[in-house]
Amino acid sequence: MQIEDAASVLASAEFFGICTDDERRLLAFASERKRYAAGTVIEAAGAVPTGAHVLISGSVSLVPEGAPAGAARLVSQPGAVIGVSALMIERPRAVTITAGEATVTLLVPRFAFLKLLNESPELVRRTAARTRQELLDFMGALTPLRDRIK
Repeated sequence: MQIEDAASVLASAEFFGICTDDERRLLAFASERKRYAAGTVIEAAGAVPTGAHVLISGSVSLVPEGAPAGAARLVSQPGAVIGVSALMIERPRAVTITAGEATVTLLVPRFAFLKLLNESPELVRRTAARTRQELLDFMGALTPLRDRIK
């Protein structure tokens, strides 16, 4: 995959909107296009991922470790980022990611994203602001459930 093609894939991914064009090109240079046949386990729960996947085509199912049958969440939107936290922290995956059909992803390695963060305080600020907003949105979605949880 050409660097400009990979940078275009990253530009289509909402999360990478925090990056400048030059930062996306640097990430694209380090990224790898991956192809998976239907039913292939892309990453198993419990494994420590090396980065995040950006869906180019196809679909993946996400099944939490120990979840009952039918608990899968299907992701088929091109540009979806699967495992964004793997860009910043090294911890075992909580879900198994399986190709639902012939699937192509762009694997963005953690080391490349962390290198950019180390070189750009502004990217750190944008990443922190985005993460903060996502946490606030998540907490806001939980607020209506608070009384049921007690």
